[in-house]
Amino acid sequence: MTHFGIICPLSTGHFNTIIPLGFELIRRGHRVTVFNFIDAKDKVLESGLEFCPVAEQEVPAGKIPEQLKQMGQLNGLAGLRYTIDVLAQNAAVNLTQAPPLIKQAGVEALLVDQVSLYGGTIADFLNIPFITVCSAVVMNRDPNIPPFSTPWQYNPTWRGRLRNKFGYRLLTYLTKPVREVIADYRRQWNLPAHVEANDIYSNLAQISQEPIEFEFPRTDLPAHFHFTGPYHYTFSRPVVPFPFEKLTGQPLIYSSLGSILNNQSDIFQKIATACEGLDAQLVISLGGNASVESFPQLPGNPIIVSYAPQLELLKKASLTITPAGLNTTLESLTHGVPMVAIPIMNDQPGVASRIAWTGVGEVVPLKQLSVPKLRTAIQKVLGEESYKQRAFGLQEAIQRAGGVSRAADIIEQVVLTAKPVLALL
Repeated sequence: MTHFGIICPLSTGHFNTIIPLGFELIRRGHRVTVFNFIDAKDKVLESGLEFCPVAEQEVPAGKIPEQLKQMGQLNGLAGLRYTIDVLAQNAAVNLTQAPPLIKQAGVEALLVDQVSLYGGTIADFLNIPFITVCSAVVMNRDPNIPPFSTPWQYNPTWRGRLRNKFGYRLLTYLTKPVREVIADYRRQWNLPAHVEANDIYSNLAQISQEPIEFEFPRTDLPAHFHFTGPYHYTFSRPVVPFPFEKLTGQPLIYSSLGSILNNQSDIFQKIATACEGLDAQLVISLGGNASVESFPQLPGNPIIVSYAPQLELLKKASLTITPAGLNTTLESLTHGVPMVAIPIMNDQPGVASRIAWTGVGEVVPLKQLSVPKLRTAIQKVLGEESYKQRAFGLQEAIQRAGGVSRAADIIEQVVLTAKPVLALL
């Protein structure tokens, strides 16, 4: 038995990825403890994993939801800057507070979310192995691949590579606060400096919940990088009531802006107006952070719920309207459901560009969002069979990828061999 520790951001998108992975390791006889701020406690314990609070004085109960609420009111570059500032603050407090807690708990290996850039430094300091888990779109830098935060399409020509180079320079500048915090601790702890941006990730195994068919063609990933497909366990999520009796049997359009970016009532207004009059029924999930009672009345009489049983609804859906968070995107594809993407911030533009590249949906940029453009995109995806067929193709790719079981196999092999686990060609 191995005692694994988990380091990841406290947001639904990341937790819904890494908690099933931890649950699978417990099922195999291991012990798993999540090290996070106190706001994560209930969700972790409900999932069956152990929990150890970090920095209870510095990050008291309620602080993280307030940060997420603030994040939900932003978009574009402003949203990315705010996210990076939060990541820098979290890095500083975790690098100070987490190592003694992890050591005292007897953790033998860490699972580190790719967004938690400081996690690998904690593992290096404690001299224990760590595995990088990509819950969001793959962030590894590659000269042929646009930065994860951009809406740019794949273009491996010299023009595309030059564009990408400037994009990465901007990303390096924006992430300087996080990198400086990590570099300072590595100097204090006499650890080797990170020379390249990708040095921050595990040299034993990196696992992504994308199927390889959804990712742009990459030429610069390490040999120990694995595309395993998504980690979705229905039973790891709370039961959510829903008025299924109100479904009419018409084609179902499911719309959610996720659990963070749900304070954009004007977007829901445009979505409802665009769907009004279509031979389809619209269901809107407010993401759990907004009340139905306080929400303005929307055209077309859609079903509006504070929080939806997403996986159950996707089994019935013909179309998902999404900001292109990776979890909802992969859950839609797991059920063969095409999408209309309205990317808002962080990695969503990058996920949306992959939705367009694979042909499983259409993208309407937020700055160009209007009812006519959105309605045209919805009608196109609902009306043209090619979107559904390509979504079915990605559904089959996900089924082949191995999911949580394959990811757990890789993690166990890292611990067993203490050597890089190479991907099969």
